[in-house]
Amino acid sequence: MSIEQDIHQEFKNEYQKAVLNLIYTNYYLVDKMNGVFKKHDITRQQYNVLRILRGQHPGHASVNLIKERMLDKMSDASRIVERLRLKELITRENCIDDKRCVEVKITAKGLQLLADMQPTVDEFELLLSNLSAAETRQLNDLLDKIRAAQKGTLSVSTDDHKSEEKISTLASFKI
Repeated sequence: MSIEQDIHQEFKNEYQKAVLNLIYTNYYLVDKMNGVFKKHDITRQQYNVLRILRGQHPGHASVNLIKERMLDKMSDASRIVERLRLKELITRENCIDDKRCVEVKITAKGLQLLADMQPTVDEFELLLSNLSAAETRQLNDLLDKIRAAQKGTLSVSTDDHKSEEKISTLASFKI
């Protein structure tokens, strides 16, 4: 089904259609993924933090490093870390050298959760199964090209204090 049929809207040009199609498709994919994460009692953002920490294992990561590597830049990493700590999926300790720094490590329970989820997470690729390998490569190239060309050109920043500006910008698109 086309985006026009899905949201019952016509577009003023192909650029507007593409932007709204990206946003709509993002929400579609996120909704499918959220169902998987919900079954494991975690959120997408919590899963992302656990994956970051698994990449650092057996070492640790600071909250700032986690923030830098998160896919969803609007997430509150400190709050996510605390929720994961309460679930005993990570540990959080103050840095000995720098009291402002916090060291975060994934626990054995967190590693096991990721291992248990991996077969299902691997199936996320099936969300793109109607694309050939060449089409998928082209899609990746085009998405990279969009981000590379637009870095720093919009007034909307990825800084947390600009999140309200992002939301109002997205809201201005009549979806």
